[in-house]
Amino acid sequence: MSYLSLQDVCYSYDDEHNAVENVSLDLELGEAVAIIGQNGAGKTTTVKMMNGLIRPSKGRVLLDGNDTNGISVAKLSQHVGYVFQNPDEQIFQDSVEKEIAFSLKKQKLSPVEIDTRVKDAATLCHLDKKLDEHPYNLPYSQRKFVTIAAIIAMDPEIMIFDEPTAGQDHSSIVRLNKIIKKLTSMNKLVITITHDMSFVVNNFEHVIVFAQAHKQKEGSPAEIFSDEALLRKSKLEPPVIAQLAQKLGFDEALTIEDLVRAVN
Repeated sequence: MSYLSLQDVCYSYDDEHNAVENVSLDLELGEAVAIIGQNGAGKTTTVKMMNGLIRPSKGRVLLDGNDTNGISVAKLSQHVGYVFQNPDEQIFQDSVEKEIAFSLKKQKLSPVEIDTRVKDAATLCHLDKKLDEHPYNLPYSQRKFVTIAAIIAMDPEIMIFDEPTAGQDHSSIVRLNKIIKKLTSMNKLVITITHDMSFVVNNFEHVIVFAQAHKQKEGSPAEIFSDEALLRKSKLEPPVIAQLAQKLGFDEALTIEDLVRAVN
């Protein structure tokens, strides 16, 4: 059985329309998974059912074989960490160190364990020299890494990142690439909602497409971005490099590296 399984889940914000309808997913530890689709497609509603922020009106969410309906949100948060799109919705401490350590203290870990986790997470997110800073003295892009570090320090098996590349420059996106690779090498399941198709093809082998409240397809980036009917239905476009490659006659190239190999 998969570590995280959604079984025919539905959710409605009103009595007339389902925001998510009959979605089933099976995800494993050690995977990096991208969830893509236009606004309103059902992406965020689906991932919020994974950590109990909302509960399915139909179907089941299983975490390591256990129905999450019987698990509190507080307990689920120890296993499924969620980084919101807007970091200002999560940050409320007056230093980076306190922000990263807050949930660890709630878990009543030892001071030594807390210190180790805070430093390790801060180092991975390039915040080790910012621990004494007030988070709101940092630019928006760095505040996003503060919230990522806080989730990493909690050490959940599953980490959900909502639009992590929004507002980030190239160097920050490279840092995100490294963080995702590090987490998956630690056997974490990393789930990312994103509109950044270049980020998708460079970091994820498992891509899930949502449109009109349904899961439309899941597969590799090549399988997804070669499906023209799917892209039209989902109102998605391939990455810019893939569009350039197609114009040059290299239809299977999705990344710069792919294009260079094709040209040579």
